[in-house]
Amino acid sequence: MADIVTQHSMAELLTAKIASAFTAATAGGTGDNTAVTGLTIDRFATGSMAYNAEVIVAYQATLAQAATLSLKTVKIEQSDDGTNWDATAYLAYTDPGVVATGKTGGSTERGALKLKVDLGSAKRFVRFDFTPDLSAANTDTASLIAVVNLAGFDRLPAA
Repeated sequence: MADIVTQHSMAELLTAKIASAFTAATAGGTGDNTAVTGLTIDRFATGSMAYNAEVIVAYQATLAQAATLSLKTVKIEQSDDGTNWDATAYLAYTDPGVVATGKTGGSTERGALKLKVDLGSAKRFVRFDFTPDLSAANTDTASLIAVVNLAGFDRLPAA
């Protein structure tokens, strides 16, 4: 029996997409505790259906000491046509909660929340929604964006 060797690099097996607009939040103000509706992603855009995804919400937050940035209401929505979205989310995550905490004297924190998503039974179009929530009032800020790596295509690209 011969060994099977995959000659693809990871980059050839993934398709990266921007999954949300760049989002800014100010504690107690604009964007804070406000739902971010993701961008429409066509799972069949490459001519092959993606059955898995890795969703990454990247952030940079300027936080006072012990103040936090949390992510909540993280969900995946689905649609047949990319316009009319199902009333019930395809998948909802229990609130991930605190993703960053300000250090002594305040600090700028950078990081990413990563979630695995099985899209096997999802409709053709999906979007990834989340809500940033800053715990302090008036001074803390955060910038966030969601990106997605689509994978598990029903056909792989030619080598």
